[in-house]
Amino acid sequence: MTTAAAHTTGSRALAHPDRAEIRLEAVLHALADPMRLAVVCEMASAQGDDSQGFSCSHFDLPVTKSTSTHHFRVLRESGVIEQVYRGTTKLNGLRRADLEALFPGLLDRVLDAAARQAARLGDSEA
Repeated sequence: MTTAAAHTTGSRALAHPDRAEIRLEAVLHALADPMRLAVVCEMASAQGDDSQGFSCSHFDLPVTKSTSTHHFRVLRESGVIEQVYRGTTKLNGLRRADLEALFPGLLDRVLDAAARQAARLGDSEA
């Protein structure tokens, strides 16, 4: 990332790629991991509730805290999610508008494919 938008609340800033910096290969890489895909599917299914209302601890991932942090960092740095601090909590939301503007229909297709795969395999996590 050469230039990145820093979203801040107080003195804490998190680097996010500007819309123009988001790359298809980075988005696909982020979504290729089953844990990250599960996070994105859960965010998307509750999209209307609160676009940035999900703390990292909201997601019940069967991994260590440091691995969970890594997954959220990959999602943020690829441009799939936005993270902002509210007090000491880091809230997460999908960057649906940015992804749709750059790659029309991609996120919806991936989410649909994940749901179809989950139904086919009898997996309740996707």
